[in-house]
Amino acid sequence: MITTRLDKPAVRAAALALRDKMPADVAAKIAGRLADHGPRLAREHGAKVVAAYWSIGAEILTLPLLEALDAAGFAVALPVTGKRGQPLVFRQWKPGDPLVAGKMDIPEPRASAPVLDPDLLFVPLAAFDRAGQRIGYGAGFYDVTLEALRARKPIVAVGVAYAAQEVEAVPREDHDERLDFILTERELIVIPADA
Repeated sequence: MITTRLDKPAVRAAALALRDKMPADVAAKIAGRLADHGPRLAREHGAKVVAAYWSIGAEILTLPLLEALDAAGFAVALPVTGKRGQPLVFRQWKPGDPLVAGKMDIPEPRASAPVLDPDLLFVPLAAFDRAGQRIGYGAGFYDVTLEALRARKPIVAVGVAYAAQEVEAVPREDHDERLDFILTERELIVIPADA
């Protein structure tokens, strides 16, 4: 487990270094678990629209999840990144739809794709704890987005990570938004409401 005696940037760097070294069999295992558990979680929580990130680099592969959600009849959305400090916008995506290079060259739906408001959101992260706190990549997009979505309606946030990215306690700041679940290659962690 990564020590939390470090500050957020150091914890982030240590967790991402661990993620980058994950063997291919572990990466395949969590991609499969995500595709299996994703539709089930969405059904259990009555979601109609489910959003997930498009994985890049060493991020956990989300394409099998996105395809499974679409096959299960959910409206699927991918994030579009705007200005720093502004919530992400989610646009509809279906397998086979073209993607364009967005901010930081992350693939995203075209501007003509309908904007959707997710009910359940799969969130990338660098590190997490069992209280549902996460360390993202440092830009704050998901914290701002979760805050804005939760101001409008209930939303379920599911962090996606390798078990090795767990820390004892994430250094928390006032703007940090909690996750409801964390899915790893080993388990689905349910975050208690009073955590």
